[in-house]
Amino acid sequence: MARPKIPRKSTSIDMTAMCDVAFLLLSFFILTTKFKSDEAIQVSPPSSVASKVAPDKDIVLVSIDKDGKVFLSMDDKAQMEYIANTLNNTKNLGINVKEFVKADFIGVPFSGVAQAALLPKEQQTDKFLPGIPTDTTKGANELVEWMRIIKDAYAGKKMNLLLKGDNVAKYPSFKGVINAFKKNDFLKFQMVTNPESVPSGTDLWRDNQKGGAQE
Repeated sequence: MARPKIPRKSTSIDMTAMCDVAFLLLSFFILTTKFKSDEAIQVSPPSSVASKVAPDKDIVLVSIDKDGKVFLSMDDKAQMEYIANTLNNTKNLGINVKEFVKADFIGVPFSGVAQAALLPKEQQTDKFLPGIPTDTTKGANELVEWMRIIKDAYAGKKMNLLLKGDNVAKYPSFKGVINAFKKNDFLKFQMVTNPESVPSGTDLWRDNQKGGAQE
């Protein structure tokens, strides 16, 4: 007895609901995404093949922009408060401590610290601020005193000193910063660079290959 033939019907899937979900997710991510704002200090450091990652806490960072302006920043707000109180006591600068602690970095001579702390955020950038004086030919290297106060603030505590310089910054700016480090016995610091891969065929590349093979 022959089997009855069952007519085959094409499978139909309604994609309407899935499309709605996809567009809802896309709208959600577009509306909630926060785009990275421009950095207050524009610095393009040189590239290097170093694999060591810079520390992310207990940081004292000295930055040098392309124009040779020097800026100082710290991630420890308690130490910034100590520094502000020290400056008020020793130099009578009249710094608003709460506003000073909110600042992302220091980039003015001592005489302008109190006013700079009160500037709106859009003006607290390297475009508006002159930087910390470090050229001894035009006056005192004020970074020497900044580093002395920082040394006292971090006495007995861990501190990671970093130097981030722009690739086109001139040597005198670096010299002034290094002199400030030396005069305060900061003989070890880390340079911040843009990481890049090791060129193939070099001795370092061959050493890395051997190390990877051993692992």
